[in-house]
Amino acid sequence: MFSTLVAVALSSSLFLTVNSQGIVCNVTSPCPESTPCCSEYGYCGTGNFCLGGCNPLYSNSLDSCLPNPLCEDATHTFADNSRILTNTSYFDGNASEYDWVVDKGSIINTNSSGGELGLILTETNGGTRLSSTRYVHYGTISAKLKTGRWPGVVTAFITMSNIKDEIDWEFPGANTTTGQTNYYWQGVIPNATHGQTETGVSDTFANYHEYTIDWQPDALTFSIDGNVVRTIKQTDAVDPTTGINEYPNTPSRIQLSLWPAGINASAPGTVEWSGGMIDWQDPDYVSAGHFYALVQSVSVKCADPQSPGANITSYVYGSNQTTDTPAIAFSNQTTVNGAGHLFEIARFGGLGGKACSKFVKFVARATRRFNYAHYLHRFQSSTVARIYIQPQQFWSLLDIRFG
Repeated sequence: MFSTLVAVALSSSLFLTVNSQGIVCNVTSPCPESTPCCSEYGYCGTGNFCLGGCNPLYSNSLDSCLPNPLCEDATHTFADNSRILTNTSYFDGNASEYDWVVDKGSIINTNSSGGELGLILTETNGGTRLSSTRYVHYGTISAKLKTGRWPGVVTAFITMSNIKDEIDWEFPGANTTTGQTNYYWQGVIPNATHGQTETGVSDTFANYHEYTIDWQPDALTFSIDGNVVRTIKQTDAVDPTTGINEYPNTPSRIQLSLWPAGINASAPGTVEWSGGMIDWQDPDYVSAGHFYALVQSVSVKCADPQSPGANITSYVYGSNQTTDTPAIAFSNQTTVNGAGHLFEIARFGGLGGKACSKFVKFVARATRRFNYAHYLHRFQSSTVARIYIQPQQFWSLLDIRFG
């Protein structure tokens, strides 16, 4: 539900940037080489477009997107926000530096009981979404959280892959005694919904509960406070009409969000599902100035089908192992994209205008395909370098940044 209903709201702050590219990417129109990466919002670009959410199936080639940072066992608590990057445009793919990025909206920290992370929804911010910097390719993920309690406001804890495999825990509207579980395969809306309502949970706004997604190659299990409420076998996920197995199977980010479903821009069915239109005059909203959901912790136990070697850093997509399921492989390629810093480096090196643009385009492309020594050698011997590059300090700075 989340991926299909809220993508427009979450991309609003990026719309002018991506729309200026003017190139839409989809299953029939992959990105051109000049802007090779298909972002999660369906536009072609470079730089940040090649990071989290970059769809390799709609990009120029399967290796256009940066590799996905490898899963690591962890328990994330929120005594402060030091491991959260609050401006996703500054993220360069380094998952060792930050555990989470704020894709949209704003967060607070209550600093009580060891700290609680607050996801904020206001009438103007369009909701908040937090994404993990690392991916999970099967594993057990648990989030201990308190949901919202207002009609039209949806709290969500999901996993989402770059090709739109999705597993959901969602809590719509004012109903604080149920939760909803769901899953999707490659963004396909099934003829018969995979969603199910789970009952018997005590007040989800007043009480912390631990919601678990236990995602294994052969089965998907949902639990509340350690009690299993639903299990889907991989063998039962075959669509009877198409014969395609619609079981999620690609590396995914963990996402936490609070989003506005009960607004005029939503379809009538979405508004109804979420409990009705949002009341921006609700006493809770007027008093606090926002709606909110609280997160106490997120734990991750990785369950990769094969154990990664000591030098493995990432996941990459390979040629289809079947017609509908891309192959996933381990990689020791970097997940860091240097393109976000290239203009700064180029300006320091005395480049401007055409030269700066050529440099950024060359290195952004090269960093996706070669190691540092290889692309630096190629660039130094290129026509662009021979014509435009002079200052020695330029190469020194480049060496510091990428060496």
